[in-house]
Amino acid sequence: MDKAVRPLDDKLSFKLWGIRFKNPVWTASGCFSYGLEVGENLYDISILGAVVVKGLSYRPREGNPPQRIVETPCGMLNSIGLQNPGVRYFAENILPSLRRFDTVIIANVFGEDEEEYLRVGEFLDTTDGVHALELNVSCPNVKKGGIAFGSDPEVLYSLVKKLKEVTEKPLMVKLSPNVTDIVETAQASVEGGADGLVLINTLLGMAIDVEKEEPIIAMKTGGLSGPAILPVAVRMIYQVYEKFGPEVPIIGVGGISDHRDALQHILAGAVAVQIGTANFYDPYAPLKVIDGLKQHLDRKGYKHILELVGKAHKLKIK
Repeated sequence: MDKAVRPLDDKLSFKLWGIRFKNPVWTASGCFSYGLEVGENLYDISILGAVVVKGLSYRPREGNPPQRIVETPCGMLNSIGLQNPGVRYFAENILPSLRRFDTVIIANVFGEDEEEYLRVGEFLDTTDGVHALELNVSCPNVKKGGIAFGSDPEVLYSLVKKLKEVTEKPLMVKLSPNVTDIVETAQASVEGGADGLVLINTLLGMAIDVEKEEPIIAMKTGGLSGPAILPVAVRMIYQVYEKFGPEVPIIGVGGISDHRDALQHILAGAVAVQIGTANFYDPYAPLKVIDGLKQHLDRKGYKHILELVGKAHKLKIK
């Protein structure tokens, strides 16, 4: 599969994996539901580069008990537990409505074990209207004693390799930042055949109620997202791009609130970005990022956004 990113007819559009993206601004899984609430009530989501839908498992999941969300300084903790109706329900009852919009649809895939991942990937491979898959590897691997798939390079390599055997659709791996060396898990994904990498998923965090003297989240810990994790995401994107360069497409996610945040991701090496937590307090944030990127290119005299991808790597510390 051709992983080269090619500019198209305007300053923001490009082609990747044979797919045309109108712009590099996508929505992040879990922070935009399945896109229909916004698309039917706020604005035409056809404007977006892509919509990454809420995570899909083969079997329906009820998710974790409340409390599942806690606001934190510069962000939020969540422990939703990947609640969803299952991939078959999504394909039959949600996707037909979503397909009415002229945007790229990316399915976020997860499972409790390798077998479930493969069943979801195989099902979506023959599902019209889903353009690409995003692999969520921050799930508990119950057959490995609760280790997250994304923290064990050997397990991750095996999973990616087997998924590439059951689907011909582009497969991105969304990497967990809760590892010692992000380049190591990126390497395992690339060697397994990943067509792209998504950096980063949420950071493991915790909040304690000082009056009740107990954890606020029912499951004790949750995933930290929002502006607080921007510097971590930028650093990890920079490290992975430093290793693989433009040969491996990177999608940046983590802490993006405006176009300047998005530009940090892009300058570090991301060809596209996903807007996550910002959607909760400003559902128009993706549109503002798109407009901000256009204005930045015009002000700086660039012909295309791809000119900025990885440009920060040209700067040398003296």
